[in-house]
Amino acid sequence: MNLSHETRDTLAYDVGPVEPALLETTISDNLRLTVEEHGEREALVDVHHGRRWTYAEFRRDVRRLATGLHRAGVRTGQRVGLWSPNRWEWTLTQYATAELGAIMVTINPAYRQHELNHVLGQAGITVVIASDVVRGQDYPAMLRAAEQELGALELRVILGSPEWEELMVPEPDEETLAAVAAGLDPGDPINIQYTSGTTGFPKGATLTHRNILNNGFFVGETCRYTARDRICIPVPFYHCFGMAMGNLGATTHGAAMVIPAPTFDPRITLQTVQDERCTSLYGVPTMFIAELGLEDRDSFDLSSLRTGIMAGSSCPQEIMRQVIEVMHMEEVTICYGMTETSPVSLQTHVNDELGRRVGTVGRAGPHVEVKVVDPVSGVTLPVDRDGELCTRGYLVMQGYWDQPDRTAEAVDAEGWMHTGDMARMDSAGYVQITGRMKDMVIRGGENIYPREIEEFLYSHPDIVDVQVIGVPDEKYGEELMAWVRLRDGAEPLTVTALRGFCHGRLARYKIPRYVTVVDEFPTTVTGKVRKVQMRDEALDLLATPGAVDDARAD
Repeated sequence: MNLSHETRDTLAYDVGPVEPALLETTISDNLRLTVEEHGEREALVDVHHGRRWTYAEFRRDVRRLATGLHRAGVRTGQRVGLWSPNRWEWTLTQYATAELGAIMVTINPAYRQHELNHVLGQAGITVVIASDVVRGQDYPAMLRAAEQELGALELRVILGSPEWEELMVPEPDEETLAAVAAGLDPGDPINIQYTSGTTGFPKGATLTHRNILNNGFFVGETCRYTARDRICIPVPFYHCFGMAMGNLGATTHGAAMVIPAPTFDPRITLQTVQDERCTSLYGVPTMFIAELGLEDRDSFDLSSLRTGIMAGSSCPQEIMRQVIEVMHMEEVTICYGMTETSPVSLQTHVNDELGRRVGTVGRAGPHVEVKVVDPVSGVTLPVDRDGELCTRGYLVMQGYWDQPDRTAEAVDAEGWMHTGDMARMDSAGYVQITGRMKDMVIRGGENIYPREIEEFLYSHPDIVDVQVIGVPDEKYGEELMAWVRLRDGAEPLTVTALRGFCHGRLARYKIPRYVTVVDEFPTTVTGKVRKVQMRDEALDLLATPGAVDDARAD
C-alpha cells in the first residue's frame, strides 16, 4: 500500500520507521555477536535457584546443551516440546534448540491431559523437556499417559534428572555446531506457540528466527536498552512476552535476564527488583495491580527502575499512571500485539506525551505497517473511526502449523494479519484499542465496547479492577454486567451506587445493569482475563436468586 502524506492524514494507515535495519541473522549468530562484545557482563540470573551466568558462561552452557541434544538425535526442523514454568533450564533450552535449528514448541504449564495430547500430536513433537511436578500436576505421569495414546516419544527428559545432566555434556562440540549453523537461515521456523483459543483447540503459530529475534530487538530499542539494563521477567517464558520481548530483548542488547521465580508472585517480584537493581520490569495489568496493591509496597526500594512493559491485555490508564508515579517507571511503555505477530506490532515511546503514553498503544514499530479497516468490506477507514486492526511486515507468523486453511482465515492474500481487535487511529498514527470484535455487546441495536466502560469505572475510588461483559437479555438482546474488585476496607458496592456514579457521565445504555463483586477474575497463566469463562459463570449467577445485584433496565 503506497500512500501519499496527504492520504495518511485522512486514512487510518501508518508505517513504522525503516531504521534501525532488520537483523538478518539467526538467534545463535546474534548471541555469538553479543558475547563477543559483552562476554563478561551478567546474562542470566535465576533468583529462585540461586544461579548466575555471564554472557560467556551462558553461551558455553547453551552450546553444551545443544551438543547433548544433537548427540541424542535432535536435528534441524525437529519439534522439541518445552513444558515448564520459568527457570534457568528453560532459557538454556530456548537458545540451545536455536543453535540446532530445532523448532521449540512452548507448552502451556497449565495444560491438562487432553490439551497436552493435542499439542504433542498436532505439532508432531518427538522430544519433550519438562519439569517434574508443578502445582499438583505430575508432568511425567501425564507424558506417559500421552505416549499410551500417541506412541512413544524419541526422548523424554525431566529437568534436574540424570537424563538432563547427561544432556549437559562437559564441552561443546564446536565443529558439529559450526556445521549445523552453516545450514541455518533466518527465515527458518524456530518456534511454535499455541494460541489460547477461546473455542476449540488452540492453533500453533509458527515463528521464525527473523520474526522473534527482530521483535525482541525492536522492543528493546524502543525501551532504550543497553548492556547496563537488567530486565525483571515475571511473565511466562512459554509466551512471546517472556521469551521474545524478555529474553531476546535482553540478549540482542547485552542486557541481563532476571528470573524472580518460577511463577508470578508480586512480593518476590518487587524484592527481586530491589535486590538485583533491575532497571526494567515486565507484566500484564493484573500483575502490576497486584504489585501496587501490596500493603508493604512502599518498603521496597524500586528506585533502580527506569522502564518496562505493560502488555498482554488492555492497559488501564489509571494503573499506567500509578506505575509511572509510584514505581519510578517513568519510561514504561505499552506494547500491543499477538502471538501471531511475534508478538509486538505497536508500542508507545518514552518521549510520547503522557496522554498518548497512557491512552494509546502507540504507533507502528519499525518495518511494520498497520491499518484500521471496515470489518465487513475490508476497506481502510478514515482516521478516528472504529474498525478492525490489521498489521503486516516481518513480524507476521509463517502460518499456523499444518493448518493452511486456518492460516488463510487470519492472514489475507496481501499478507495482512487480521487481529480481531477493534481499534481507532488518530491522524498522527497513534492507535487506541477499543475492544475485541467478539467482546462487542449489542444492546437494543447499540454497539457497546466494554473497554470504554472499564476505563471509566477505574476512576471510581473504591474499584481496584473491573471487567465488563455482555449477558443475554430478552428485551435488549444483551445487557451489561460489571465484575468488580474493591480496595481493602471499601464499603459494599451496590448496583444502585454504581449506576449513580455513572449517571450523567456515561450514556444511559452504557451503564451496567448487573454488578457482582469478586475477589479475583478467572485468568490464563499469562494473566489475561478469561471473559469467555466469566460469561459462563455469569449465566449461573444470574440463574441464582440474589447472587447478582440487579437494576431494572432503563
